[in-house]
Amino acid sequence: MPELPEVEVARRRIAPHAVGRIIQKLIVRNYDLRWPVPDEIQAELPGQTVLKLDRRGKYLVFRCSEGNMILHFGMNGNLHRVSAAATPGKHDHLDIVFTDGVCLRFTDPRRFGSVLWTRNDPISHRLLKGMGPEPLTDDFNGEYLFQRSRGRRITVKQFIMNSAIVSGLGNIYAAEAMFHAGIHPATEAGAISAAGYNRLAAAIREVLVSAIDQGMNAACTNPSGKGDPGYFPVLFFVYGRAGEPCRQCGTSIQKVRQAGRSTWFCPNCQK
Repeated sequence: MPELPEVEVARRRIAPHAVGRIIQKLIVRNYDLRWPVPDEIQAELPGQTVLKLDRRGKYLVFRCSEGNMILHFGMNGNLHRVSAAATPGKHDHLDIVFTDGVCLRFTDPRRFGSVLWTRNDPISHRLLKGMGPEPLTDDFNGEYLFQRSRGRRITVKQFIMNSAIVSGLGNIYAAEAMFHAGIHPATEAGAISAAGYNRLAAAIREVLVSAIDQGMNAACTNPSGKGDPGYFPVLFFVYGRAGEPCRQCGTSIQKVRQAGRSTWFCPNCQK
């Protein structure tokens, strides 16, 4: 599933092709996504101007002149620019066609993505209103994590992957951040000191910014995003590297299961 960096790179890549443009029509080929595509979106979206393209957690928000379209990529969905005349593929479920001929095509092989519509403030939408702070903003810091973690006996990995605590952070970058902070993923959230959470907050920012930078570099060679699900190669230190030597100390990276999810860590660097 795409996490904050993948969605942020998609936002930056798509924004120049959407913001300031007028939507001519919305073509829905398959309404049966994670939630049914609402009927009113086809009636209300045409004629509206995209004023801004925001991201909240793992969601894209098209802020239009009279409403807001909320889009989630699901497990492996993507939004890419194509010609409006391009023949759609089997998994091309929706097109946003602009009056100047630009078309953004939503592709989602597993149909776990979603496209929703609201005339209200999107931040108050049921999918977004309970989210914690964005980890790349001033609202997010070690003190915040320390205070929210008091008395919590769940693992620190489960704690920071909770979208009500931190928005947009998933399995991949949680594992990477804990490595850079030197924190074992099985440590109880409430047992970590204020200093530990200062390191973790800084590490979360570091890995996210680094991934976004790598993604934007990759996007320069594939500006439309076509042919690639919006993801990009990232230099990982632990994620997906079970049995390989740690890039810092050479110890073999280990993999365990936590709450049904795989977790990678270095038993020497993470205590």
